[in-house]
Amino acid sequence: MDLTVVAYVVYLFVSVGLTVWVARTLSRNGRVFLADVLRGNEKLAEAVNHLLVVGFYLVNLGFVALYLKNADGVATARELFEALSVKVGVVLLVLGVMHLGNVWVLSRIRRRSALEREQTPPVAPQGWTPPGAQGPWVAPAAGR
Repeated sequence: MDLTVVAYVVYLFVSVGLTVWVARTLSRNGRVFLADVLRGNEKLAEAVNHLLVVGFYLVNLGFVALYLKNADGVATARELFEALSVKVGVVLLVLGVMHLGNVWVLSRIRRRSALEREQTPPVAPQGWTPPGAQGPWVAPAAGR
């Protein structure tokens, strides 16, 4: 078998395996974060989590497939390892950048949500004061 074909097979197994592992890890550990971002709405958090995983698979596996072709043939074991290290390294960088992008967007949403919660009073103002009630907010009566 040609070493270029061996490089393709190893690259596909490693890249697809890494993509699946990263997607499962992010999905499993991101549920709590998404629930917090979405104010405890578990059903919505689960749906968003699933959509993020599907998008993650589509983008990464599409990139892996497009990046498969090697312009130069692989003739020696050294070239095989060099080609694999470059290809797998680029896939890992793409996975990392996508993860950081997702975390950045979700943290911005979380920060905005936290600011909205701080600006909303926990209890609506009542507007009713018992007659004759005195307090620091009442102006003193004239003549005292």
